[in-house]
Amino acid sequence: VQLQASGGGSVQTGGSLRLSCAASGFSLDYRAVGWFRRVSGQERETVSCIGSVDETTYYPDHMKGRSTISRDTDKNTVYLQMYDLKPDDTAVYYCAADSVQSPSYQLLCPRGNLEVWGQGTLVTVSS
Repeated sequence: VQLQASGGGSVQTGGSLRLSCAASGFSLDYRAVGWFRRVSGQERETVSCIGSVDETTYYPDHMKGRSTISRDTDKNTVYLQMYDLKPDDTAVYYCAADSVQSPSYQLLCPRGNLEVWGQGTLVTVSS
């Protein structure tokens, strides 16, 4: 059971990146999956989530209009497309999936004590 996050890199202000969260050993179908980020010394921050039932998405205010989360069931991967990146977006980005498939009860974001985490991918935005 593993999540592999990739796609980070260095971009300039206003640039775009697409992060990928690929699962192996289990299916992302009907699981809440989320992207989070952390800057050293700061608390983890939610970037986006995609729900378990009907692909409902969640974006906190600071990411609304600047990101799109999507799921490719054939590739067992969740993507985060980010636009108009700013230096404040610089962080290590992680993906997480709820450890339980929930096809009939909507889980929007992975639950805190039941998550499967991937390693992070670094995003650096320069001014």
